[in-house]
Amino acid sequence: MRVGLCRRACHPGDVRLLVVEDEQRLARALQRGLAAEGFVVDLAHDGPRGLDMARHGDYDAMILDVMLPGLSGYRVVRQLRAERHWLPVLMLSAKDGEYDQADGLDCGADDYLTKPFSYIVLLARLRALLRRAAPPPDASGDPPLQVAELRVDPAARRVWWAAEELQLSKTEFDLLELLARNEGLALDHSTVYERIWGYDFGPDSKNLPVYIGYLRRKLAAAGAPPLIHTLRGVGYTLRKP
Repeated sequence: MRVGLCRRACHPGDVRLLVVEDEQRLARALQRGLAAEGFVVDLAHDGPRGLDMARHGDYDAMILDVMLPGLSGYRVVRQLRAERHWLPVLMLSAKDGEYDQADGLDCGADDYLTKPFSYIVLLARLRALLRRAAPPPDASGDPPLQVAELRVDPAARRVWWAAEELQLSKTEFDLLELLARNEGLALDHSTVYERIWGYDFGPDSKNLPVYIGYLRRKLAAAGAPPLIHTLRGVGYTLRKP
């Protein structure tokens, strides 16, 4: 991720996108449409090429199809995350089941859009993805947050339970920081979606439960007691044990 994304998110000509899509007509249509919006767009038509370009290109986000020759989109994003490469990924798929969407998010994608899709919706989600990837403008002055032995440092974007540091993705960190800032308060689903993803996915989305599950497992692995609690019909809260 290049420096200054917050500024460039408002100036698309400075934002470079990688589109990995084997349907070449769709790929070219996306390239033309996004270029018309001012983005700089490169194309790849198979998994291995897309993975190589994502690793070595200076991209701000990637639009990634699931069904690709050579390597599936799942395997591409899984490999990037295993290498601690946090390039924001919007995954495209004709599979529209809730478990398919959960699989995409489990692999490490930041968002999931089913085909056929509205180009207006794709563009809105892409812009939201770029905004989320930008560092908060006042992050450098934020003091650490402390809940029991949990310490969240917004300035350094690091998290510890007692002496053990947790390795979190950007979305995981943002979600835990939001919960810690609102310790003991009920955060409803819509509020969390708006704050973390930039829009509400709707009542059937699995994005939030998937990421709550990630955080619970990582906290438990570090030795923390249950901190994140489900409020049925409402949302979630983080509180001291």
